Amino acid sequence: MKYALIGCGRISTNHLKAAWNNQMEIVAVCDVRPERMEELLAKHGLEKEEKIKRYTDYKKMIEENEIILVSIATESGLHAEIALYCIEQGINVIIEKPMAMSLSDADTIIQRSEEKGVKVSACHQNRFNIAVQKMRQALEQGRFGKLSHGSVHVRWNRNRDYYEQALWRGTWAQDGGALMNQCIHGIDLLRWMLGDEIDEVYGITRQQFHRYIEAEDLGMAVVKFKNGAVATVEGTTNVYPQNLEETLYLFGEKGTVKLGGKSTNHIEIWDFADGMKEDTENRGLKEEVYNIYGNGHTSLFADMAISIREDTTPYVDARAGRRALELVLAIYKSQKEGKPVRLPLYGFASTDMKEVVW
Repeated sequence: MKYALIGCGRISTNHLKAAWNNQMEIVAVCDVRPERMEELLAKHGLEKEEKIKRYTDYKKMIEENEIILVSIATESGLHAEIALYCIEQGINVIIEKPMAMSLSDADTIIQRSEEKGVKVSACHQNRFNIAVQKMRQALEQGRFGKLSHGSVHVRWNRNRDYYEQALWRGTWAQDGGALMNQCIHGIDLLRWMLGDEIDEVYGITRQQFHRYIEAEDLGMAVVKFKNGAVATVEGTTNVYPQNLEETLYLFGEKGTVKLGGKSTNHIEIWDFADGMKEDTENRGLKEEVYNIYGNGHTSLFADMAISIREDTTPYVDARAGRRALELVLAIYKSQKEGKPVRLPLYGFASTDMKEVVW
């Protein structure tokens, strides 16, 4: 499958590795900074591969090459613009999180991809974590019984050096804050596990320490689901002195599971009333990861390849990406208005937070 990568920054190594692991033909890479392309290729021993073309203009790259699949790993504020261009050219797309910075852009991506008959996958790769898949399987088997509540905690550290490496980080137009950038994977998992359909969100965000960025470094919320379950969200980049954890709890009438580790890749608690053979094996499960982004990119790319070849819906499709984005933006809107926000939400964007004064 002919593949190209747009954006060669921090997360791009996982994309390139995933394409390579899936035996895709890497046609081209693109970045506005040529040195980043060379650094990325060298990291994977591909710097001497003459077949891999280099571009600083993604439109030119698409014009000059036959490409079946593109993944977009640029700053978040460019995701929608690039995705829509690729879609119009009939190219399938994997979009790094968040899939867009506004719900109107997310809706346009969904609409145009369906009209053009191309596949779009939102890159929420943690859904493929072994621990997450075990939780999901238990949920689909009904082992939790009636769901009571759940929570996600993303307790990470991002210092000034991180934000100064790229000026777009922490801006409302190009990035958002801790919830949009660091916590959105956990938010995606929480919403997915608790039934997706939400009634109401009440959120609070703050900028406690990072006075040199625009967006929040702390966000917390209470989420009411249509099925009666309740959830809490905590996302922060204020943990001293380094990343602490990303945990996901799910509590049901007949089961309790806690996923932990740096990226929800460990099973720390696994208790069910119906006791099955695999429970002993599941307790204490630890998936070793290449970096904090986990191993899920390879599985997500594999799923996307199958989806393209067999004309099926990607496991993490554009609508899933919209749901994660919607919940983040609902928390933002709740902070802005100082009251709960009802879902579904339409038209809100991260840039609507520019008026917020910390």
